[in-house]
Parts: sequence; structure tokens; C-alpha cells
Amino acid sequence: MSMRRVAPAIALFFLSPLVAEFLLGDFTLAQLPFLVALAPAYGGAALLIRELTRRSGRGWPTMILLAVAYGVIEEGLETQSLFNPDYLNVHLLDHGFVPALGIAIPWTLFVLSLHTVWSISVPIALVEEWTTRRTVPWLRRPGLIVTGVLALIGAVFTFAISYADGHFLASPTQLTVTAVIAAALIVIAFRLPRREPSLGAGAAPRPWVVLVAVLAAGGVFLVADWLPAVPGSVLLAVLLVAVTTLILWWSRKPRWDGRHRFAAAAGALLTYAWHSFLMHPVIKAPTALIVVSHVVFALAAVLLLAFEARRVWARHGAPQAADPLPLVDPYDDPVR
Repeated sequence: MSMRRVAPAIALFFLSPLVAEFLLGDFTLAQLPFLVALAPAYGGAALLIRELTRRSGRGWPTMILLAVAYGVIEEGLETQSLFNPDYLNVHLLDHGFVPALGIAIPWTLFVLSLHTVWSISVPIALVEEWTTRRTVPWLRRPGLIVTGVLALIGAVFTFAISYADGHFLASPTQLTVTAVIAAALIVIAFRLPRREPSLGAGAAPRPWVVLVAVLAAGGVFLVADWLPAVPGSVLLAVLLVAVTTLILWWSRKPRWDGRHRFAAAAGALLTYAWHSFLMHPVIKAPTALIVVSHVVFALAAVLLLAFEARRVWARHGAPQAADPLPLVDPYDDPVR
């Protein structure tokens, strides 16, 4: 197995936890070695989702639904933060708790969105747009099996760490319903059409419009979490539906290409970058270390986007290069 083949997979494996936890602001530079422990849970899941989607010949609608399923599994079955009133001693369920459901609506919407967008979708989009092998599998069958095993190990590790903190276990009904919802999302994801028809009328907006729209939506999304439960939940739900619909509508327009996909991912990444300065790490650290960590991770995100922007624009700058990437990679055999 050549490095050229697996390099994108390795990049995604480590980029996912870097975005999900370090750029978010949950950890400082002092916890960087912990990246190795986080990678199987986040990176393994992101890579597995991406590979299964591309192997089935499907695209982003499938990946989004699988990302939602991942969020449901992690927060409902692994950490069980959706049901644990004392998770990490931060009382996440005090705000907007619905006794009949056993969950807090604001936290449920918020954390599932975090996983769907930032833990899974943004890292996949950034790595796919960096490489010239965007729509084809990066791994052969043995690599896919290893990825699945690593993702399972990461899930067990996440559950063990969470359970050790208070020994909380959700009710059998809560766990069963969660598993059924996750399974339903996975089934629906693979029942979606393999190709979305083009809308034809009009053209996709300029990439900078997509960037600004995602940045604005990200700002509103993070502010909505600070609002009272009912208006905050309504705003979160409306915003999620609106942004998803807008991106799907734009993406089916003529001339939508890698520059637009990159702009959407960049807007989300920059949202995490500025929001990290409002976060406090889950592990206590000196104020100076916290500030330096936020600056370093935000600067790394900006540099990554700057370098990738040059690659993406060079690849898609010509009018005829709307999406020149082949569906079949001559260097890959997915069935091996």
C-alpha cells in the first residue's frame, strides 16, 4: 500500500479529532499527546463514513446523515450526555429539559450539530478538496476493516472513560430508542439516490458568498445556544434546516465546484477558530497556556485554509474545470 494512496486517509484520521476537540477549545497544547487516543473515535468514524459513502457511489447527503447517526451514537450510547444530568459536572440538561423525552432539546440539537458539521463533515470536506482523489475510495478492503476496528475501539474507549466518571447508565428504553434512531439514519443514508439532478436554472453563487453565509450561520448558531430554551431551540432548528436546504440547493446549481465546497468548510472551520477563544478547556490549565493554545490552533486553521485555497483555486480556476475529478481512480481497486 503506497503512501500516495493512504495519505488522505491518515490526514483525515488525525484532522477530525484536531478540529473536534482542539480547535473547539476543549484541550490545550499540553494535551496534544491525547490526540492518539482521540483519533480512533473521531478519525476512525469520519474515515469509515467517508469510505462507505464513496464506495457506494453516493455523496454529501449520505455523509451528512451518517454524520448525524455518529453524533447520536456518541452522545446517546457512548458518552450518554444526552441523558446524563451530571455529565462532566456541567449540568447540560438543566437548560430546556423535557421530562417526557428525558433529554434537553437545546443540548441535543447543539451537540448533534457539532458532531455532524465539525467532527465529521468539515474534516472530510477539507481533506477531499486537498486531494485529487475526491470521489474515490482511499482504502482497499483490509484498510477499511482496520478502520472499522479502530472506530469500534474508539467507541469502547469513549464509553469506558465516560462511564468511569460517575458510573451513569441510561435506561434500557433510552438506549434502545437511541440505537433504533441511529440505525434508521444509517438505512436512510444508503437509500438515498446516488446522484442528485441539477436544477439547471441559474448558477451557483460566488464562493465568497458561501463563505460569508456559513460564517454568519455559524455565529447565529453559537449565539442561539446562549438564548432561553424555547427561542434558542426554535432558532437552532430553523437555522439548521435553512442552512442545509440552502447548501443543497446551491450545490445542485451549475458551476458549483470545489471552490464552493471549500468555502463552506472554511466558513465552518473559521467559526470554530474564533469561538474557541470563548471556551474553557475541560482540563484546568493556566490562563496563559489557554490563550496561547487558542492562538496556535486558530493560526494553524488559518494557515491550512490559506494553503488549501491556493490548491483548490488552481485546480478549479479554469472555466472547463467545474469538476474534473474522475469517478474511477486508475490507481485504486475498491474491491481488493
